[in-house]
This record gives sequence, structure tokens and C-alpha cells, in this order.
Amino acid sequence: MAEIVTMPKLGFDMAEGTLVRWVIAEGEAVHKGAVLAEIETDKATVEVEANASGTLLRHLVEQGSIVPVNTPIAIIGQPGEEIPCASAEVEVAAPPPLEKTQGVSEALPAEEIAIPVTEEGMLPGGVRATPLARRLAQESGIDIRNVRGSGPLGRIRKEDVEAYIEEQARKAAEAALPPVQTPAPVTVTLPSFVPGEERRVPLSKLRAIIGKRMTQSTQTTPHFFVTHEVDVEPLLNLRQQVNQLLPDGEKISVNDFVIRATALALRSFPNLNASIDEEKGEIIQHGAVNIGVAVALESGLITVVCRNADQKSVRLISQEVKALVSRAREGKVRPEDIEGSTFSISNLGMFDVAQFSAIINPPEAAILAVGSARQIPVVKDNSLQIGWRMNLTISVDHRVSDGAEAAQFLQKLALYLETPLQLLI
Repeated sequence: MAEIVTMPKLGFDMAEGTLVRWVIAEGEAVHKGAVLAEIETDKATVEVEANASGTLLRHLVEQGSIVPVNTPIAIIGQPGEEIPCASAEVEVAAPPPLEKTQGVSEALPAEEIAIPVTEEGMLPGGVRATPLARRLAQESGIDIRNVRGSGPLGRIRKEDVEAYIEEQARKAAEAALPPVQTPAPVTVTLPSFVPGEERRVPLSKLRAIIGKRMTQSTQTTPHFFVTHEVDVEPLLNLRQQVNQLLPDGEKISVNDFVIRATALALRSFPNLNASIDEEKGEIIQHGAVNIGVAVALESGLITVVCRNADQKSVRLISQEVKALVSRAREGKVRPEDIEGSTFSISNLGMFDVAQFSAIINPPEAAILAVGSARQIPVVKDNSLQIGWRMNLTISVDHRVSDGAEAAQFLQKLALYLETPLQLLI
């Protein structure tokens, strides 16, 4: 029996996605779990996997189409099988029109800018490009086929498009110079900031959705905050010893220990590993401890998810988070990479931040903000000494929990971090 593949819903606020390219062509064999297509959401570019094995009988939407969630996009079945609803039309939005911007590429004709995507998932001539590069090329009104890619297999990256724009500006400036006998080379740099000049920068999709969700969270969720100072000197010493035994690509970070410790502490505090169902008046205490880890991208923040973190070793957590972060920064996250977190961690320790408070990521009940490990004067054994301390601040939904429980959770978390050997057991 034929199976229908639909546009997945990634997060409670996703309404639509753009089908960037088909990976499997019509008539090709496909196995369950294989990547069928790439879609672009407000958060990232995600790979859609097949929900059955067989033959891809029909593409129901074209590449570049904007498709509402849960809309059929493809049919998988057996060769010769009758295709259900094959004659039904799938209503999707056409790709947004391209707008030319003022600058060196203003003279390009419109038909050269609107570049179709081939069935093989690449632009004509075998051009490969990241979503950020394609968007920048569109916004700048340039033909991306003229850009030389520096990524794997010649893939065009955002930096390549920026370099091309700068090169075109330089050539345009040189062409505008009056002829002289010994022309001197002229380099024109596109300034990122001009004193006294006001600029308007459009919000990226990710920035817009972050603003919408965080505004909703602060307006509808009664936040309260509790901070606890942790002695991390034993943790830093243990981490140093462990990393001496590991190759360079597998070094463990402080955040890996924090993820493991947080997941273990949440076992004792199910109210913080929860969400609220206001319609039914219920608190949903989740059976799995899935830790969301905030990742900073050029266009904003996304949260990748380390699933069942309480059941994994620190080393395994480290390996998984590295892979998740790498895919996120390459724009290649999978649906399961960003779905299903039950508690989130935001760590700004690498930016020398002493302490901060994070906004709860709906529909979760809490989020942990992690500051830097810092050397400060401390009183120890009735004497003033130098110690390593780190501030942890938890933001909690007051409808789900209260200050006493949040404080007890931080005490439990601190116990794990201050006796870190138990995190390796």
C-alpha cells in the first residue's frame, strides 16, 4: 500500500517550510529512513526521511515551494501501484519573488537572477550552495552561478558570495576610473559601518521567530530566577586529567559535564523536567530527560537536543553534542536534532560572562543559565584564598514550581559538579 510523506512539523510554532531540493527522484528506489528531501524552516535546513521502503512514485510539490505543515509532499509505493490522490492538487505557495538591490549588480537582468533548481538537487551546471549563500545572492541580485565555491565539492558558502560582491564592487570602481597611461589598482571595500549613517537591516526569519517566541514567553510565563554559586575547582581538575587521555577531537568541555549533571539532578525533580497544559489544567512530567542545548548561529539561536542525557556517559554526550552543533552550523540539522527537549541549558561561559538569566523556551518549565568558571577570592578554612567558582541561574515557570524546589534542584546539581567523579560512573 502506498505511503504518503508529509511536510513535518518541527516545533509547536512551525506553520510552513520551503522544500529546497529533492534528494530522491521520481522512480528511484528508496529505503525507510533514507533522506528524501531538504526543507528550510524558520530555524534551519532539515533533512526529511522516508517513512517506508519502496519506490518514490510521485513528487507532489516542486523544489522551491513553500509548503504548510502536514501537507502531502510525496508518495512511496511499489512500481505500477495505483497512486492515491494522484490527481489531487497540493496547494503550496510559489517561491517568493527576488528583489534586486542597489549596487554593483543592479544591471543584471531579472531572468539571470531567478535560477531554477535541477532534479538532481543542484543548480544548473552542478552548482552547490548553502541556504545562506542562496539567500544572500538573491537579496544582492547576483547570479550565484558566477560565484566560485570554497566548500566541500565546490559548495558555495555565504563567505564566497560576500567575496564575489566585494570583487564586483572593485571591478566596477576600476571601470569607472578615467583612462590613464599607468593605471593604479583600486580596491573598494564595502563598509560594514559608516559613522553617522543610519541603516535598516531586515530581520532574518530566525530572528523574527525568536522575537515572537521570547515575547510570548515573557508575557505569558511568570518567570522567577534563583542563582547558586558552585565550586568547580574539582571539576576543572578532573576535566584536565580526562582530556590528557583523549585525542584532540574528543576533548570534553565543562558544558558536557553540566549537561550530564543537570540530567541526573532532574531525575529527582520531575516538576522541572515538565511542561504545562493550560487547557486541561495539568502539568506534564516527561518520562525522558532530553536536554536542549542553545547554539549561536549567524542568524540567531537554535536549540539542539541531547536525548536521554541521564542515561549517557559524559564522553558520549560530548560526541553527540559536537555532532549536533556541527550540523546546526552547517545548516543540516535533522528533525530529531531540534525536537523534543524537556529542559534547556544556555551557556555563555566561553564569553567571560559572570552571570545572566535566560528566558524559558516554551513549552518547557525551566531553563538553566551557565556563567563562566572564574578565579575569585573565597573564604576557606577561616582564611582568604583563591578559588574557582561558577554561577548557575535557573529560570522557572511559577505555575509549575516555586523557589524552594528550584533552590533544592540547584543544590543537587552543585553536589554533582562539586564531586564530579560520580559523573563518570
